Amino acid sequence: MTAVHPPPRALLSVWNKTGIVEFAKGLSDLGFELLSTGGTARALTEAGLNVRLVSEITQHPEIFDGRVKSLHPAIHGPLLARLHQEKDAEELARLGYAPIRVVACNLYPFGDAASTTPPLGNDELLEMIDIGGPTMVRASAKNHQHVLIATNPARYGDVLSALKEAGDASKVNVQLRQALALEAFEHTAAYDVAIAQELHRRVVGDPSQFASMEEQRERLPESMLAASHRTTTLRYGENGHQAAALYVNHDAPNDHSTLVTARVEGGKAMSYNNYSDADATLRLCRSLSTDEWPTTPHACVIVKHNNPCGAALASTQREAFAMALASDPESAFGSIICFNEPVEASTAEAVGDLFVEVMMAPGYTDEAKSVLMAKKNRRLLTIDSPGDRLEPLVRQVVRKPIEGGVLVQTEEPPVIDWDKARTVTEREPTAQQIDSMKFAVRVCEQVKSNAIVMVQGTATVGIGPGQTSRVEAVKIAARRAGERAKNCVLASDAFFPFKDGLEQAAEAGASAVVQPGGSIRDQEVIDEANARGMAMLFTGHRLFRH
Repeated sequence: MTAVHPPPRALLSVWNKTGIVEFAKGLSDLGFELLSTGGTARALTEAGLNVRLVSEITQHPEIFDGRVKSLHPAIHGPLLARLHQEKDAEELARLGYAPIRVVACNLYPFGDAASTTPPLGNDELLEMIDIGGPTMVRASAKNHQHVLIATNPARYGDVLSALKEAGDASKVNVQLRQALALEAFEHTAAYDVAIAQELHRRVVGDPSQFASMEEQRERLPESMLAASHRTTTLRYGENGHQAAALYVNHDAPNDHSTLVTARVEGGKAMSYNNYSDADATLRLCRSLSTDEWPTTPHACVIVKHNNPCGAALASTQREAFAMALASDPESAFGSIICFNEPVEASTAEAVGDLFVEVMMAPGYTDEAKSVLMAKKNRRLLTIDSPGDRLEPLVRQVVRKPIEGGVLVQTEEPPVIDWDKARTVTEREPTAQQIDSMKFAVRVCEQVKSNAIVMVQGTATVGIGPGQTSRVEAVKIAARRAGERAKNCVLASDAFFPFKDGLEQAAEAGASAVVQPGGSIRDQEVIDEANARGMAMLFTGHRLFRH
């Protein structure tokens, strides 16, 4: 008598039901028996497919409102059985469990649930932690020699094609099996990271939100985890021989409020360097978009190679652009420009033929867009957040990979209490100079160290970025400022270790200086400032950016 072999089984249990009906139909046409649970089973049944409930296979009902349904030996035995080993095959047969050859499973959207507004309560959020799903995915991936696991709906077509070509689920090539298993483990790993990060934030607290250094240290996570998914493969990295890609964090909002989710129009696709420079541009634009300068609400920031080459606040957008550009028009060639208000037609006309890699703004008038897009390869990014002047800078924990590990620190806006900043010279800065100092410090905080920024009013006139010598940074800023350095306000990201830097600033024309202070030679620097009739303010806060 010829033995009758049961049909191969496919287990389908997904939150994201994109393509699941078509996938199930394809499997059914190939002779698979369909097993399913809950909402997936209903969707397949409504589509006219024959589906067996998991509870029928386990001979146990779903319990606790579906909290427990697939966690049973009748499901995980077939998922984990090593069918190439005679002992496992015989035991599976003795138990009466048919092998499961294909699994489609993706998980509850915990990341989406964690980022809702208003936020879910803890009890509601905990219900979005999937238990059976990750177990099913991991079991299938571990046993990928015998089980095809698809966690991404985009893979359903690949699985069906491979099954048709092989003619038998057991003969599907190992390369696809391994690739699907890797994707499955990445899926569950990212899921666990999202849970750990959100629970850390709720239970321990975001370290950046605590004032004291000790509290911040205590709240840094025990494990540094990251979860993001690839959205775009970039043409190359910083250089042509480096591969690169863009990844989006699991909790990134589904709108245009972040750099990675901004709407991109025109020109070639964004490059690695474009995104890196745009990030620096956006940080500074947000930093300047506050209510501290109510009479000059329009901000314009121009960045090249991660360093500002011009920044300004003005009463009109066109004026802000003109002032920012005047700071260093040579470096602005091939730059990234960001505005905190929708771009107006007059501003677009002022930009003219200037070679701009990327322009960023909350929006563009139709006329402005037409003018800007006339220039070939110019990219326009629409990003909501530069105009949110009432919103504080985003606080977060930032990571810097180093060999063998990662450096972690809190990232936050300048914490300068200007009421506690102290004048250390005989000459007091004027109210107008203090206003310029506040602007200069905001710009200086975003310039690579060693950094010197010269400003007139609320516009940069000279920036000396990223020098190994502070004196050289002063010389560069002064050279770029030229005659505009006369009576300027100068900001330094760290103290002057010797008086020579201050001498260079005075000779260039600076009349007021703001710096952290804290050098063992502070008095020498103060004496030099007094001798030259300069005003100087100590803030007590260093602003290194390496």
